Amino acid sequence: MPRIILVLFAILSSAHLCSGLRAQESPDTSCPRPSPGAAVPEPEDLRSHSGVLQVDLTVRNFTQPGGTTRFCYFDANGNQSPTLRLSPGDLLILNLKNDLTDSPPAVPAATKNHNHDRATARKNADPCENSTMSLTSTNLHFHGLTVPAVCHQDDVLKTSIQPGDAPFQYKFRIPENEPPGLYWYHPHIHGFSKPQVLGGASGAMIIEGIERANKEVAGLSERVLVIRDQDLLNPNAPPSKSEPVVPRFFVDHDGDSANNGTGFGKPAKDLSINFVPVPYPDYPPASIQMKPQERQFWRVLNASAITYLNLAVLYKRVPQQLGIIALDGVPLNANGTTGDFIGWQTHLGVPPGGRVEFIVTGPPAGVQGLLVTRTVDTGVGGENDPNRALATITASDDAPEPRSILASSPVPLPPPTEPWLGNAAPVRIRKLYFSEKLLDPNDPNSATTFYLTVEGQTPTPFDPSSGVPDIIAKQGDVEDWIIENRSTELHAFHIHQLHFMLVAWNGVLIDEPFLRDTINVPYHKDADLAYPSVRLRMDFRDPNTIGTFVYHCHLLEHEDGGMMGLIRVEPADSAQAREKSTASSRTSSTPAHSTNAN
Repeated sequence: MPRIILVLFAILSSAHLCSGLRAQESPDTSCPRPSPGAAVPEPEDLRSHSGVLQVDLTVRNFTQPGGTTRFCYFDANGNQSPTLRLSPGDLLILNLKNDLTDSPPAVPAATKNHNHDRATARKNADPCENSTMSLTSTNLHFHGLTVPAVCHQDDVLKTSIQPGDAPFQYKFRIPENEPPGLYWYHPHIHGFSKPQVLGGASGAMIIEGIERANKEVAGLSERVLVIRDQDLLNPNAPPSKSEPVVPRFFVDHDGDSANNGTGFGKPAKDLSINFVPVPYPDYPPASIQMKPQERQFWRVLNASAITYLNLAVLYKRVPQQLGIIALDGVPLNANGTTGDFIGWQTHLGVPPGGRVEFIVTGPPAGVQGLLVTRTVDTGVGGENDPNRALATITASDDAPEPRSILASSPVPLPPPTEPWLGNAAPVRIRKLYFSEKLLDPNDPNSATTFYLTVEGQTPTPFDPSSGVPDIIAKQGDVEDWIIENRSTELHAFHIHQLHFMLVAWNGVLIDEPFLRDTINVPYHKDADLAYPSVRLRMDFRDPNTIGTFVYHCHLLEHEDGGMMGLIRVEPADSAQAREKSTASSRTSSTPAHSTNAN
């Protein structure tokens, strides 16, 4: 399995870490968050009972004195961003209430009434057909689940819930064949996904049974870690004195710190771990306790809007071996041929939206460890993601046990009913590419339009009102998509409703039999003889993929800025689907037997 190092982590680089003193943050009661340096709390677990999980969620926002806005999910008991835990076959009933406002807290009552009146005027619109996209609109995307892209399940194109609407019900059954692992939920309002997710609107979702897929984790304690990014708490602070001097300060077109290539300097965004902030410039780490040399199963979600992670665990500055069990919610051994396989690595690249689940062994007694993220090279057009600590890991005999422990004697999962995706022949090959265009070509900091284009079509920003698909596919088919990056910054490709397999990296076939739903596409450099690319095997065999849904870059400022496309998957027995798919293949794809597709 040596290729996993090249493919998962080739774009990542590392340097020394820095840490320092604690920063302070003003408390609030509307969207409360822990203070820097606090112990990492566990999100509340909401578990299904008798095959049903019924949840009431309310989304609220809070504008802080500095002008940044927090977005918060609360359950009926006031728990923030609870973890939803279900098993395959379970029914989820989630009632979502929109309590968002476009005004800061503590505004005069007249203003509040005005906002309420505007919401009341809209609330009679059917949320399934509303299509309103605004900062106070909301909906939910269940990232990674193979559930239909229809209203009340996982539609993000038309479903839009407004303030003043009655609670909106999401109701669907987890497919019996859904892989056990880590998924997540977040809003997906086009044009406003970045501010809402950046403000904290996200939560983990676990499909139970991973110990049934890989008995190596049976009996282990679980720890769910949600890493989010947020606007800088100390944007005007000078760099930490422990850092080397960064020669220049770069700002990109969004006003964030641009990649300076050093591994240091001001980051584009601060990070938090289960809402404990780790702010620039000193990065005071949060705190995790484990029993000495205890083995735990960590489930890590990168719920960042724009920040890449390159995770490592250090004991006495030495990177520790981390045993990967699952990527993007799918066990590595889902191909049915690797047994209880563990992919051992010393650092884990996780793009925005990605998830990684792994075994970690705690430090020996008397040794303090660090969970860190190393610098990520996002390209000359990307944001600055420098080295920084996230949490100390302290060995203590008195360390509390995590609330959740995996079953110690699990019944193995039944074998998959579909042939392994890597053994399925693609019926066609399509090529797509990322590109960007500055509003003013002479000003690198001017506004940018982002594109994700099917080869042969004209680059056009995504228009949610169009309804015209860029790609038409047929349920039951398997396709290969070659995705190029023609821009100078790193992009993260994501598609709804399905997982895919990476089959080639920059034109070189690889042996990596794992599934995922989000993947990095390397950035373009002037010296490149060809545009960087990945080749993905796309799986449309599941009937739940029938419908119209999206694919996009999971850097949400890119998604909001137009870097998205629309796909319609039509039923296998549809003559219309066959005709349109054939026409689409002639204009935007290459026959699968072609020898020059890569």
